[in-house]
Amino acid sequence: MSVEETDTSFNDVEYGSFFSFRPQKRKVTYHLDEQVGNYHYGDKHPMKPHRITIANHLVMGYGLHDKMNVYSPRKATFNEMASFHREDYLNFLQKITPDDAESYADTFQNFNIGADCPIFDGVYEFSQRSAGASLDASRKLTQGQTDIAINWSGGLHHAKRAEASGFCYVNDIVLAILNMLRYFPRVLYIDIDIHHGDGVQQAFYESDRVLTVSFHKYNGDFFPATGNFDEHGIKGGKYFAMNVPLDDGIGDDQYTSLYKSIIEPTINTFQPSAIVLQCGADSLGYDRLGVFNLSIRAHGECVKFTKSFNIPMLVVGGGGYTLRNVARAWCYETSICVDEPVPSQLPKDTSYYEFFSPDYTLHPKLITKIENKNSPKMLEDLRIRALEQLRYLGSAPSVQLQQIPPDLTGHLDEEDDRLNDEFLDKVLDVRVNG
Repeated sequence: MSVEETDTSFNDVEYGSFFSFRPQKRKVTYHLDEQVGNYHYGDKHPMKPHRITIANHLVMGYGLHDKMNVYSPRKATFNEMASFHREDYLNFLQKITPDDAESYADTFQNFNIGADCPIFDGVYEFSQRSAGASLDASRKLTQGQTDIAINWSGGLHHAKRAEASGFCYVNDIVLAILNMLRYFPRVLYIDIDIHHGDGVQQAFYESDRVLTVSFHKYNGDFFPATGNFDEHGIKGGKYFAMNVPLDDGIGDDQYTSLYKSIIEPTINTFQPSAIVLQCGADSLGYDRLGVFNLSIRAHGECVKFTKSFNIPMLVVGGGGYTLRNVARAWCYETSICVDEPVPSQLPKDTSYYEFFSPDYTLHPKLITKIENKNSPKMLEDLRIRALEQLRYLGSAPSVQLQQIPPDLTGHLDEEDDRLNDEFLDKVLDVRVNG
């Protein structure tokens, strides 16, 4: 598909009398850089950007691209990325290549370069494309040109201000939220990746304008070894970080019930002006690095429920290492965003049809499941803890938009380094073994 920036109008919405109002269908934009799926971390590396290309082909195969405005975003500039990331780190990413990596080896540790985050051809440009799409999506939201903006190449939630982490180099989510905060008083960040959204949490750990909520596996050593419920923010951001640490094997009913029971009161209490939803697909059953038992329908139910609040929403990707299931999930969640039901039987004319053998369906059955270690009491305790934390928020914070602080994360360099050290002390990376 040739993707162009388009201003195609949506179908006119008919309005009846005051007592027969017909709800308006929400505007959806799709932010697609066709080149972002062409980068390669390495043969043995679990992160495969090509999954985005496969997902896009499914979206096109179902005709979902006709239900939304599709944009080809420009790459993020150095200065745009430097609104969060430190310039020496960006300069490093910009200069280094696999051919001259050895000459920079003494700086690898400074920027956390290694097995998880290798140097590959085009690493800087890849980061520019991912971040550029999220920034483009955020601009459409802040300008009122869309209600839901989708960027499946985004969601790289582990990247820190001056270091790579967990396959992530530039934190497109933080960049997008920083841009949104120029127009929206409060942003709610929700993360359903199996790994804790540590990079986003850390960036806004002292802010009361961003509430981060992360549902993830936690046992003290599962990457990134952060995200226990006692991490709830500091200083002005105290209680504005919420963590829901889960154990292996959680299934559909438990997960969606817990999600809804926490997200609804969170939205009602915090009253966000916009939502960013990170849809990491490694929380699905059968994921190469995952330990949950979620179906694609349950994962999508979280998107559907969040969408039901009719709050401007940026939807991004994230983790996901069983490629066919990543593509299935993000295609299905695109259909939810555009309110277009799609059959489970995959369209035969998609280029990757044989990739989905032997069932060729959007919703494969989970036959073998991981033992569920989440007891009803444990999940109820998590729900109660979350509701107790919301009580400390009080009423939604008031913000005068003309008073945008120059450093929206609230971190001085020394404070940023201190927080980095605290998080690194807890990290035990078990995701890539050589």
